[in-house]
Formats: sequence, C-alpha cells, structure tokens
Amino acid sequence: MPDPDARQPIRLAVLNDFEVVARGVAAMLAPFADRVRVVEVDCGVLVSQPVDVALYDAYAITGSGHRDLDLLVADEMVGHTVLYTWEVGPWVDEVAQDARLSGVVRKSASARELVDAVERVQAGERVVVTAEGEPVDDQPRPAEWPGRAEGLTPRQSEVVALITEGLSNQEIARACYLSINSVKSYIRAAYATMGVTSRSQAVLWGVDHGFRRGGRMRVLADRVPHDGS
Repeated sequence: MPDPDARQPIRLAVLNDFEVVARGVAAMLAPFADRVRVVEVDCGVLVSQPVDVALYDAYAITGSGHRDLDLLVADEMVGHTVLYTWEVGPWVDEVAQDARLSGVVRKSASARELVDAVERVQAGERVVVTAEGEPVDDQPRPAEWPGRAEGLTPRQSEVVALITEGLSNQEIARACYLSINSVKSYIRAAYATMGVTSRSQAVLWGVDHGFRRGGRMRVLADRVPHDGS
C-alpha cells in the first residue's frame, strides 16, 4: 500500500513566451522529479490545471510579462508564483512585494538551488534570492535559450531578443535592470558572435534564429521534455 506519509512531488508549471526557454527549464529540473514534478510547460498561455507553484521565467520579459505575473498571482489554480530571473539586485524584495510574488530566484542559481527555493516556497516561506551589484552573465547551464547554438550567452541572448522586438538600448536597460553601458557591452559582444554590424542586421539575424516570441503552446505532463529536446 502507498505510504500516506510519503511526500508527493510539488506540482510545477513553467512559463515563458519563448518555447525553447520554457522547455529548457523543464529539462533542467527533470533530474529532481521526485521533489518537483513539471506538470505543464506553457508558452503564451497561463496554466490549465491546479499547480502548487508557477515558475515564470523572466527571459526577455516586457510589459505583457508583468501582466502575466499579476494574472498568475490572482489565479486560484496557482498556489504560489515564483519569478526566475537575472535580476538579483537589492531592490528585488520591494518588487516582489509589490507583485505579491511568493519567491524570486536568480538565474545563476543551480538547478538544485532552484528546487530548494521552490520547496521553501511551498512550505510557506517567502523566498527572495538577492545579491549586491549588477547581475553577471552566467556561464551556460543545461537550460536552453535562443542563440545558444550560435555561441550567445544567456544574457546576450536576452538582449538580442529585445532588440529583435524593436526596443531601444534605453528600453532594454529598463526592462533588464541594467546600466546603459552594460547593455552596450552585451550588444557589442553579441554582434561580434552573430557576425553583424548594425541594428537592422541584428533584427534580421534574430528573426532568422528564433528570437520572435512563440505562439500559444502548452505541453502537459506526459509530453514535458526530460532531455532538453
């Protein structure tokens, strides 16, 4: 007979407007399925079933993404909402309180640290992982992002995604909570990797390499990726 005291895995939904990003996070969490079970991966839509935690990946988040967070927090099918983000400055706690989020986890955290944070949130703790100073561009992890195969780092990829959408450097700085000089530095490095020299060329490159937001997509538990594919 099943042990009634055995802890069931936390039911988790992963959300992002870019399918490759959401699938990558799900694959990264697959080795911890005994603790956290990804029951659906959503792109351009919100959850379709009750979940303990909705993990919203903030890759290339814009105004619509912030509205999605508000909807998730208010959704009765979502127990807790956690933002998975590069933004790790000391001001994050205030942002999280304003959005009524249950947690904010930095993207430089390991998969195990992310799972630990999700478990703490499910236990009723409010988790905000912060660090002093501007976030650094972390080295590649098992998760996926547009442009990874072409050599872009995660942070460069996010900046290119926003360029592809037509945002100015100043708008990118505000969206990513970066200094304008950091944005320019990421752009220079990304352009060198992409082999382009102008913004118009970068936009065309982005369109050709999957940097447009995907359409509406939902993958339920039996089809959630476990190997990044």
